[in-house]
Amino acid sequence: MTTATDSVITWPPSPEFWSRQFPEKTAGAVAPYLFKSIVPADRLGPADVLDGLRRLRRAAADGESTSARTRVYVGEERRDEVIDTVLLAPWQPDEDFVAWMQNRTGAERFSLVINNLETTSSKLSSVLGELIGSAFAGWGVPIGGSEQVAFAGNYAGTAFGVHEGYEDAFLVHLGPGVKHFYCWSGDLYQELTGGDAPTYGDYSMLLERGERFDLEPGDVLFLPRRVFHVGVQDQFSISVAVPLYTYPDTRMLALSVLPELLESAAAADATPSPMHSLTAGPGPIAAALTEAATDMLTAVSAQLEEKVAQHVSARWCTLLSNGGWEFAEHDLARNDAARAAVAALTAGGTHLRVAPPFALHTDPGIDDSLHIGVTVRGLVLTVPETPAWCRALAALADGQTVRITDELGGDTLALLLNTGGIQVLTNDEAEETE
Repeated sequence: MTTATDSVITWPPSPEFWSRQFPEKTAGAVAPYLFKSIVPADRLGPADVLDGLRRLRRAAADGESTSARTRVYVGEERRDEVIDTVLLAPWQPDEDFVAWMQNRTGAERFSLVINNLETTSSKLSSVLGELIGSAFAGWGVPIGGSEQVAFAGNYAGTAFGVHEGYEDAFLVHLGPGVKHFYCWSGDLYQELTGGDAPTYGDYSMLLERGERFDLEPGDVLFLPRRVFHVGVQDQFSISVAVPLYTYPDTRMLALSVLPELLESAAAADATPSPMHSLTAGPGPIAAALTEAATDMLTAVSAQLEEKVAQHVSARWCTLLSNGGWEFAEHDLARNDAARAAVAALTAGGTHLRVAPPFALHTDPGIDDSLHIGVTVRGLVLTVPETPAWCRALAALADGQTVRITDELGGDTLALLLNTGGIQVLTNDEAEETE
């Protein structure tokens, strides 16, 4: 078992920490690696994940849209019929979560999985955003971003069985119990099972050949892609997986840039398809379409460099401005932060700053309406170009705190606060951040 053993770890870990502890990552890691006691208990704990669940429950009760997705399992059986119960059934503030879930599921052992957990809590998005931000600085940025996936329960084994991971991922263990995590290389797993399909049911014989990691609260396991794994825990505990979405470049092009280019080429041609000869059959049609496709590809190839650069630049700004998290349309934490900023301004707030770990980016160009582009927390805005706002936005992009003046108000201020990526501070709070 490979384990980091630094005696002193600052929060967040420095970029140098990742390269020092895990130098082989730069060459492509193939083995799991356990970092001990990285996440301080006073920064993040299991109660914070349960608070995220409570936020989902409030959204469900109020009919508020959310991009987070909830699943419930008993053993390896998915229980979709229990989801509404988990989100809507009464749960008293002092009621034990484990007992409550056991009553909801009718089972002693259960597993609750929440995708896009970062959208449920500003604390979750911020604290784990600091963690992945430091890793990005040390290792590089996954162009697909990241999400948080909560695994809460007292399950005897992960509901997905022994299965293969398709992305590099961090597994952040928050406790309170210990999680035993077993891993197998692809070669070893195929030797043991004869294939790469998941193994369900009784896989005790596999556990004997797996590499075991005992995760205590605050530990973080780095799990490389293509590693087979399963988590086992007898006591209730909560972990948060943070996959790093390094999609194949060809997939990104096929899903984004190329369809846009081909659609623009098709829209430029208004010539209708002719009637086709019944006796000639489909051959001439295929030949004509092949020629048309060749012409389209030739036309768009000349635009590739410019369009790819535009797309990657926009994706880059969107990703980094959102703290490294993939963009979610219905982000409860973003909505809550926006309301908090407006309330702070109404209460007499005097300064602005970008809420960490988010960032603000400005477009150097100006459009025909004399507006500039601003990206913050994954949202793209256009605001009028004024000297005061240009100076303020540049300062905010540089991580500075900006005093709210008479010139910094109106619709532009409202738009920025509505992103949920801007904090409003009092004089005293502003001084503490400097």
